Amino acid sequence: MDATYLDIARGLSAEIVLVLAALFALALDLGWLRREGGRERTRAVGVLTIVGLILAAIPVCQMLGNGSQRLLGGTLVVDDLTLLFKLLLIILTALTALISLEYDVGRHVGEYFATMLFGAVGMMLLVATEELITIFVALELTSLCLYILTAFHKSWLRSQEAALKYFMFGAISSAFLLFGLSLVFGVTGTTNIRELMTGSLTPLLGVGLLMILIGFGFKVAVVPFHLWAPDAYEGAPTPVAAYIATGSKVASFFVLTKVLLLGFAGGAGSALWGKFASGWAMLLAVVAVLSMVLGNCAAIVQRNVKRLLAYSSIAHAGYIFIGLIAAGLTGATSVMFYIIVYALTNLGAFGVVAALSARAGGEELTHFNGMAKRAPLLSLLMLIFVLSLAGVPPLGGFFGKFYLFAAAVGQDARHFGLLWLVVVGILMSAVSLYYYLIVLKHMYVEAAADDSRIETPTYLNAALGLVALAVILLGVFPQPTLTLLNSLLSRVL
Repeated sequence: MDATYLDIARGLSAEIVLVLAALFALALDLGWLRREGGRERTRAVGVLTIVGLILAAIPVCQMLGNGSQRLLGGTLVVDDLTLLFKLLLIILTALTALISLEYDVGRHVGEYFATMLFGAVGMMLLVATEELITIFVALELTSLCLYILTAFHKSWLRSQEAALKYFMFGAISSAFLLFGLSLVFGVTGTTNIRELMTGSLTPLLGVGLLMILIGFGFKVAVVPFHLWAPDAYEGAPTPVAAYIATGSKVASFFVLTKVLLLGFAGGAGSALWGKFASGWAMLLAVVAVLSMVLGNCAAIVQRNVKRLLAYSSIAHAGYIFIGLIAAGLTGATSVMFYIIVYALTNLGAFGVVAALSARAGGEELTHFNGMAKRAPLLSLLMLIFVLSLAGVPPLGGFFGKFYLFAAAVGQDARHFGLLWLVVVGILMSAVSLYYYLIVLKHMYVEAAADDSRIETPTYLNAALGLVALAVILLGVFPQPTLTLLNSLLSRVL
C-alpha cells in the first residue's frame, strides 16, 4: 500500500519535534534571554533542549510494537529495531545536553543546543533508512553539525585546529562515500540496500563497495582513517567529544551493519584462517587488527584523558568489526548489544571527565590526582565506566566483548577459523587494562595538589549514576537485551 502523507509524518514525528525544539531554542536565546548571563542562558536553553528530547521520545515509544512499515521504497523504515535505536540516540543526546548544562559553551548558547538537536535529527534519519542517497544526506547532516560543535571554543586555537582537521577528513570521506555510491548505483541500478546484490560481486561493484567502506571507515575512526579522532576529541568541548564518540558511532555502525549484511552479504568473502577469500570480511579483519593494535598501544603513552579515550574508541571500533565479520544473526546481535553498552559506558566516562576537568583546571591525567578524596562519587562512577571499557566482569563491557568473540568463534565452530582474530582481540583487551588502570591510579593512588572537595550538581550525579547502573545491569542481566535484539534482528535480516 502506498504511503500517505500522514504515514510519513507519523514516521518522522520525533524528528519534527526535534526540529521545532531547535528553532524554539534559537528563538528563546536570541530573543528573551539575550541580556541574561551565560550560565542562566545555558541552563534555560539546555532544559528546553532536554524537554524537547523527552517530547520526541513520546511518539517513538507509542510506535513501538505496532508492526513495521517501509515507506517511500525504503527511504523511511519504521520498525521496532529502528525505533529502539532512535530511543537510544535520544537518550544519548539528552545526557549530552545534561552534561553541557554545567559546561561553558561560550556566547552562542542557542546555536550550540540547536546544532546538537539538528545532529540528533541526522543520526535518527540515518538509522531509519535503507536507501543509499538518504544515508548519505543523513550522514552529511550529522557530520556538519559535529564539525560546528567541535569548533565551539572559538577563542581556543586547539579547538579550531581540531575542527579543521575533522572537517577536512570528513570532506574526503564524503567524497569517497559518494563516489562509491555512484558506482554501486551505476552497476545495480538501485539505491535500496536490499536490492543491491542479486548475483556475484563484480569488479566494478567491488570498487564501489571499497569506496563505501573507506567512507564509513572515516566516520567510525578505524585505522588507517583515524587520524582526525585524537585531535577532534581533545580540541572539542568535552560534551561534544562525548557526542562524537557515542551518538555518531551508534548511528554509523547501525547503518554499516545493514549495508553489509543486507546489501552486500554475498560479497563477504572469507576471513577464516587458511580459507581466506577476497571480500569485505577479509578487509574488515585487517582493519580490525590494525585498529585494536594501534588504538590500544597508542593509548598507553597518552597523558590527556580525552586523547586516551579517543585511542580507546579506535580500538573498540576494531572489536565491533569482529562481530561484523562473524555476520549472520548472531554476529549482528552481538554488534548491536556491544554498541549499546559501549555508547552508555563511553558517555558516562566523558561525563565524569567533563564534570571534573571543569573544576580541576584541565584534562591531563595529573589533574585527576586524588579525585577519590575530592569527588568520591564521581570517582566511583569513573571506576565502573573504565573497568567496563576494559572488559572486566561482571560489567556490560565484558559481556559485550564476550558475545562478539563468541559470535566469531561460532561462525566456524568446527575448525575455529576466526580464532586468530579473537586471540588478537583478547590480547589487546589485556593491553587496554594497563592504560585504564593508569587513569584509576591517578584518581585513587596519587596525592592531590589540592585537597578541597569538588561539588557537582545533584542532577548530574544522578544521571551519571543511572548510566552506571545501566552498565552494571547490562552485565549482570544481559539476556533480556540480547533476546530482544535477536528477535528484532530476525525480522530485519
